[in-house]
Amino acid sequence: MSQEMIPGAQALLRVFQEENVDVFFGYPGGSVIPIFDALVDAEHVRHVLPRHEQGAAHAADGYARVTGKTGVCMATSGPGACNLVTGIANAYMDSIPMVAITGQVKTNLVGTDAFQEADITGVTIPITKHNYLIKDPHEIERFPDILREAFYLARSGRPGPVLVDIPSDVAAGPVPWVPRNIEGLDGYEEPPLPSDAEIDQAAEMIENAERPVIMIGGGVVHSGAHEEIRALVDKCNIAVVHTLMAKGCFPETHTLSMGMPGMHGMSSASYALHNADLLIVIGARFDDRITGDLNRFAVGASVIHIDIDPAEIDKVRHANVGIVADAKAATRALIEAVNARGAGEWEEHLQQIKLAHPLGYTDDQELMPPQLVVEKLYEVTDGKAIVTTEVGQNQMWAAQYYPLDEPRKWCTSGGLGTMGYGHPAAVGAQVGRPGELVVDVAGDGSIQMCMQELTTGVIEKLPYKIIILNNSYLGMVRQWQDMFYSKRYSGVDLTGNPDFVRLAEAHGAAGLRCKDRDKVVETLEQAMEVDDRPVMVDFAVALEENVFPFIPAGQSYDEIIHCPRREAE
Repeated sequence: MSQEMIPGAQALLRVFQEENVDVFFGYPGGSVIPIFDALVDAEHVRHVLPRHEQGAAHAADGYARVTGKTGVCMATSGPGACNLVTGIANAYMDSIPMVAITGQVKTNLVGTDAFQEADITGVTIPITKHNYLIKDPHEIERFPDILREAFYLARSGRPGPVLVDIPSDVAAGPVPWVPRNIEGLDGYEEPPLPSDAEIDQAAEMIENAERPVIMIGGGVVHSGAHEEIRALVDKCNIAVVHTLMAKGCFPETHTLSMGMPGMHGMSSASYALHNADLLIVIGARFDDRITGDLNRFAVGASVIHIDIDPAEIDKVRHANVGIVADAKAATRALIEAVNARGAGEWEEHLQQIKLAHPLGYTDDQELMPPQLVVEKLYEVTDGKAIVTTEVGQNQMWAAQYYPLDEPRKWCTSGGLGTMGYGHPAAVGAQVGRPGELVVDVAGDGSIQMCMQELTTGVIEKLPYKIIILNNSYLGMVRQWQDMFYSKRYSGVDLTGNPDFVRLAEAHGAAGLRCKDRDKVVETLEQAMEVDDRPVMVDFAVALEENVFPFIPAGQSYDEIIHCPRREAE
């Protein structure tokens, strides 16, 4: 029987169908025209057209975070592919499953500096789990399997982005097609199950600890281990802190939730880590924003470190017990092995610390505190929104003042800190979960990075909300200049911002403005009533409000700076 030969573009779309890809975010161009031509006849996949390739990558990222599926983005060769790079790096840093498809010049032109050629596989080697250039006959022969491998690699183990670079003649030319599923790759090892010895040793350490603390990270999200974390806490009554990536994986309204530790975390969470005698770290990587000065970070604590990536064990902090395993499997095993433990003096003490050091902000009753806007947003939405954020002060206020009790309702740029991420992520999140409320908490600087995606939201009738905390500054940089550079403000004044309401309306979105603190709730409720297009709400907030608590970079909990109002009290 002769082997079926089909165009590469059709093979790509068939693999999409095999992998249950129901939507992708892509921008066309010369090298991907064969793919977009095949798309005309494809009924199983939806194409969302962003207004910039960076928006495509961030939308795929947001889609992946809220659905747990692999996000897919696409761009043409050269500048189009290069415009994906920031979004790919963002996904890599936060371990988000993504497949990026890029067009490339014809195979005979690769390496000749042809029009719109860029070595995108070379560019993205440091920021992808793996990448492919489909160029040689052997690669063309196994093109469908390479695509299947890309999806397998993106979602397996520690998730991350994988890029496939497809020359236009491969997309247009014939490739062999054989349907199949890939359930493993030669030379690629899935993480092992935790050993009984490791689990027993960890259980013994927990039983002997006087001041244990669980720290959960993004790995808990990816593995779906939130129920196991809750069960472990219910059995052992251990306080929990969560990284920025793990918001919602343990209910923030739970008594034993200490909140987020670190540079702009809750004082109670940082205190818990600083004074613990045992850290049970699950799916987290000891980020520098959490640890500060490593020489002074939790110096009296032993460490149990559970991570799916062996490279993370002992990378930053020595683990007394290092368990390379999926967070869900390891936590489930730990629940079975450990004896029940009641809350004691340590947990009671942490509750006192939590009550003694609540979040707080200055409020002169004249200017609108940005934190107040986020607090009211939480009230109006009953804490049920899917929240995306930009990067900077807005991001930290959202993390602080919008507690979440469910996983996969938080999209933020953690590792890379990408300004402009939140808006296209909201597009992807709304596409992925169309019946739910999606809100992007933004700053007036960051929102302008990917403003053009409003058109995408309007055309796709996506009713997400953008809440701009407009202080006319690049707020976080200004805060550092305020606190460490004698208020020598340089390059942070955003006086001359556009009229965000008119700009929203020019895109076809709804625009609202609020300058009166007494009308915050009314304005938010008005925004929630719009259900057929995006809404951009411009809140004029206090110009020079800072984010507290604050542990300066490279310092430790000993140098924590509280809100001046709290210190006065």
